[in-house]
Amino acid sequence: MTTAPSGSAPGATTAATTAAATAVPVTGLPYLGSGIGYRAEIKDAVDSPANRVDWLEVITEHYLFAPPDVRDVLHRLRRRFRIVPHGLELSIGAPREPSPRYLDALARLVDEIDAPWFSDHLCFTRAAGVALGTLTPLPRTRDIAREVGRRAQRVQAAVGRPLILENVTYYIDLLSPLSEAQFIAEVMEHCECGLLLDLTNLDINARNHGYSAMEFLDTIPVERVVQVHLAGGTGGEDDHMDLDTHSEPVPPAVWDLLAELLDRAPVRATLLERDQNFPDDFGELQAELDHARRILDGARAVRAGVR
Repeated sequence: MTTAPSGSAPGATTAATTAAATAVPVTGLPYLGSGIGYRAEIKDAVDSPANRVDWLEVITEHYLFAPPDVRDVLHRLRRRFRIVPHGLELSIGAPREPSPRYLDALARLVDEIDAPWFSDHLCFTRAAGVALGTLTPLPRTRDIAREVGRRAQRVQAAVGRPLILENVTYYIDLLSPLSEAQFIAEVMEHCECGLLLDLTNLDINARNHGYSAMEFLDTIPVERVVQVHLAGGTGGEDDHMDLDTHSEPVPPAVWDLLAELLDRAPVRATLLERDQNFPDDFGELQAELDHARRILDGARAVRAGVR
């Protein structure tokens, strides 16, 4: 995990302090289609005009404080793709407010690449100034949900683009007053942000903790889902837990969840996540991208016909 520097330069004027403190609605966001996470292992294939990639997601912290030559990569990619920054270190659930320096750099980044939205995780990654190195789930109480929602709203206003929050996997579930879905719904009651629904995380959590993925979709405000993540994990055999490894093809259960979700909400983008065990032939990833596009476009056509 990349850790972003904290603090701000003395006397600096930040985007977080100058942005208009108004809500940025998630309605009316553009339709991006079927995208993939931009990684060094597949950059040549992504750059090839022969492959069909609609948009790219990049890791925010890889570019946030990067030198100009690294940022130039984004400028080049932007000529062909819409780009969305996906963060690891916003730590929206931490007791302390996000660093003004981080928010200022994030606001500059999204403006520089004209990102339609930016995303991060519904979790915390820092405690008492210490980087934890993992996406740590939050205690699921109404008070915490309320504070996280209000903090997310402040971050969204500071950056000036829609923020979408992602559900995370967790392997130990402490006794909490709210279910995972109830907690997400409560957070959304206190902000006008959107949701990045990681369907693989949903499938893994449902399997590991014995709840219904359909009931989860019944509980969260699916109309707030802007984007989904699709990936494959490992485990699940011989009483072992399923693991969110982003190392395998998208499993059938996750494709089924995508179809179910698209019956319920007009999702604007799907994103294929692969972080390891990349196939030698990009055609394997291209097949998944094409499959996601067919499902997404098909649901969009049906919805347009109903209207």
